[in-house]
Amino acid sequence: MANRNGNADIERAIEIFAHGFCFTRSFTHPYLAERVGPLWVMRDGPRKNDDYRNEEWIAFQVAPEEADRTARKKTRGRFVICAIRTRDESDEPIRAAYKRLGYRLTTTEPLMIHRLKRIPRLAAPASIARVRTPAAADELATAARSRQVLHEHLVDDPPMRQYIARSEDGKIVGWVRSIVVGDGTWVSNMFVEPEHRRRGIGRAMLARMLRDDRAHGAVVSALLASHTGAMLYPVVGYEQIGELLVFVPNRKK
Repeated sequence: MANRNGNADIERAIEIFAHGFCFTRSFTHPYLAERVGPLWVMRDGPRKNDDYRNEEWIAFQVAPEEADRTARKKTRGRFVICAIRTRDESDEPIRAAYKRLGYRLTTTEPLMIHRLKRIPRLAAPASIARVRTPAAADELATAARSRQVLHEHLVDDPPMRQYIARSEDGKIVGWVRSIVVGDGTWVSNMFVEPEHRRRGIGRAMLARMLRDDRAHGAVVSALLASHTGAMLYPVVGYEQIGELLVFVPNRKK
């Protein structure tokens, strides 16, 4: 039963990941999440030209041979396969199978969830606030060097909530966003300026975000972490449930 419950957690996190990731990729052109057989695929909506961005195929408990066959048959061009394993599943057979199929492993990322039952209250040497005005959204875009939240998202019941941390001199030094996916949320683009790290700012932003998630009806938050981030997120209550391995097909194949 524990394994079945664990798989259900991963399947739910994958769905949140697919829709949450596509939401931010859609800022410039629709990027869609859909099921193709046993896989999820995240890719551009129809374009007038053939300049499609990389597709990302997600495989969980799908044989590498089947994932490879499906992706190659259904892709419009460039793609990667995101294979996801459970925490108690060895990654060696997965790595070996994709290598035999002509793929190379590029990165791995822990898959984590927060059940939003216990959320710490954490102080930090920065003020944490949700972005609610176009002026703040524009200021953040300048600080981050890319648009983090669109003006159309600054509504009473938004599809995403953007948070910032300001230092004592008023400068934006950190940001993170929470994207609504049903009764779950996806954590996107968590960042703290290097000179302001190790002071609790990231933890304080996450705690504020998670309390708002719960207040707005969410029951779970999901994210993919860098290996450095994987040491931070458990401090606010995240637990690792699996790992994502990104495989890129070799060009010669």
